[in-house]
Formats: sequence, C-alpha cells, structure tokens
Amino acid sequence: MSRHRIALVASARYPIREPFAGGLEAHTWQLASRLRARGHEVTVFGGAGSDPALGVREMAPLPPLTGHARSDVSMPAEWFLAEHHAYLGLMLELSSPDAPYDVVHNNSLHYLPVAMGPAVRRPVVTTLHTPPTPWLESAIRLPRSGGRPRFAAVSHTTAGQWRGLVPDVRVVRNGVDTAAWTPGPGGGTPVWSGRIVPEKGPVEAIRAARAAGSGLRLAGPRPDRRWFEAEVAPLLGDGIEYVGHLDHTALARLVGSASVAVVSPCWDEPYGLVVAEALACGTPIAGFARGALPELLDATCGVLADPGDVDGLAAAIPAAARLDRAAVRRRAEDVCSVEAMVRGYEDLYDELVA
Repeated sequence: MSRHRIALVASARYPIREPFAGGLEAHTWQLASRLRARGHEVTVFGGAGSDPALGVREMAPLPPLTGHARSDVSMPAEWFLAEHHAYLGLMLELSSPDAPYDVVHNNSLHYLPVAMGPAVRRPVVTTLHTPPTPWLESAIRLPRSGGRPRFAAVSHTTAGQWRGLVPDVRVVRNGVDTAAWTPGPGGGTPVWSGRIVPEKGPVEAIRAARAAGSGLRLAGPRPDRRWFEAEVAPLLGDGIEYVGHLDHTALARLVGSASVAVVSPCWDEPYGLVVAEALACGTPIAGFARGALPELLDATCGVLADPGDVDGLAAAIPAAARLDRAAVRRRAEDVCSVEAMVRGYEDLYDELVA
C-alpha cells in the first residue's frame, strides 16, 4: 500500500461533526480519520462548523449579492447558490497544476465535482451514495476529453441502479468502527434511528411498533420541523418516544440496549449506515426489503417484510428479537467493518495513481 495525498470533497451544506446530520457526514468523518491513521495525508473540504479535530478546509462562502442580482426574478434559492459557489471555487482550485494532491475523492452529492472533474490534473473518483439523480446524470452525460471518470458505489444495489450510465463501478461498502459500536445487552424497547424524514419511514415504523405492541424509541435529526410536528409528533406517546439527536456514544448505547432495530426505508436505500451500526451492536434488524437491506442482511441477523407492508414489519419485530445477538455481531464484522471499507478505497487510490 502506498501513502497518498488525498483531497476529500465532502458536503458544503452540513458540518462534519457529531451529532452528524446524516450518514454521509458520519461516513466522511470515519473515512478521513482512518485514512490519516494509516499514514495518508488527507485534506477534507467541507462545510463551516465541522469538527476542529478533522482540520476541515471550509469551502468559500457565498459573497453578498448586489441588489440587482437579488431582484432577478429567476434567482434560485440562496442555499443552492451557496453550494454552487462553494463547489465552483473548490474545483477551480483543484484544477490548478500546483494542487498538491495525488488523488481527488469526491464524497459529495453535488454535480460540479463530476462535471468539472476532467479539468483536474489528478485522478478523480466519485462515490455514488444515492440512486441516480437528474443533476448527477446530467453531469455524467457531458461529453469530455481525457480519461474516463471513475466511480465507486456504496453497495451492489446502488451500483446496479447506475450501471446503465456508469458501467464500470467499484463497490466499496460503507463501514462502521466495530470497536466503537460494540455489542450491548439488548432486551429493551426497539429503536429506530436516522434522519427523521418521509423517505426513511419513521411513520411506518411507529405504526408497526404500535401493531406489535413493542413500543419504539426514535433518535435522529429533524431537518424538516414542520413535517415532524405535523406527521410524527401526533403519533408519540403510549410507548412511542422521541429521544433526540444523539452523538455516536449515546446512540451506540441506545441501539445496543434495544431488542431490535427497526429500519423502514420508503425509498431505495443505497446502503443504510444505521443497519451496520445496529449489527455492530449485536441488535437484529426488522425492516423493509428495499434498497440495499436484502444485500446486507441474511437470516442470521434480520427479518424483512415486503416494502411498505406495515403489518409484515410488525410481525418482523418479535421474530427479529429472537435472533442470536452474537451471530448478528459476526455479520457486522464480516460485512460492515470500517477496515474493509478503508482497504477498498486504498486499493482504488493505488490503481488510480498508478
């Protein structure tokens, strides 16, 4: 394994710090920290307010706009402009012949690092963290000179969704630190964790837990407070509890204490970091068989219902609780370790630089 100088492009909108805004930020923190520990020189480009220990280079903020610009009736949302400005400035910087990096790893969801990748004089690899989006498809379809863009995907499921447009995708599954996410005693109220948004299915999880009579503790950020107050808050009480947005230490303790982790995606979940976290804690999964969940789970560690089948999910909760927690932990060590993830990216960097 060679040591590399890596530019790691992260989210410009959300800081990379605990409690993390989502799985992408947690993944970026883990990847950067582990690569550094293994001797690589990593520069992380991310949003303001990130963990000081990560040494993030903050991307350029949007400068004040003139009154004439603001009066333009076609002006997009300011957050969109801010992201566009941040990534445009960064990609112009990385395209300099003096940029001191061996490889650029785009870990963001933005289109500009893909569209402007050919201008960078170093190899650029983009990790596909989501199913195809219009913005990324547009950027990938642009005619380009020079070498072909390189892509990794967080699961075989996600790679398959992109394969019609990106035929050569390296699968490097996300991983969790199995030394930090440690087995817990289990036996407690089932847990649901993640961003509390419609596509993650918290409402479906609550309805399933009510039908199962198991109770449920929900943990995670609430990016859309109006939706939370309208759709989730009225369902709380009588054994259903929102416990807040927790840092990893507190979340690992919560997940490890639960009898079951309920994972209820209402979209094609590309990976599901909450699945890996629960498995590492020895907590079996009751979930919907959607996205990458059937790829990550087998009969030793999870029970899956058909997508959207709330009654089936309710039946899966007590069935999953009967699984052997030691076998669940072994599944995490075999399939979801951060060590395997980092080795996968190191192999890819070696190939790109060579």
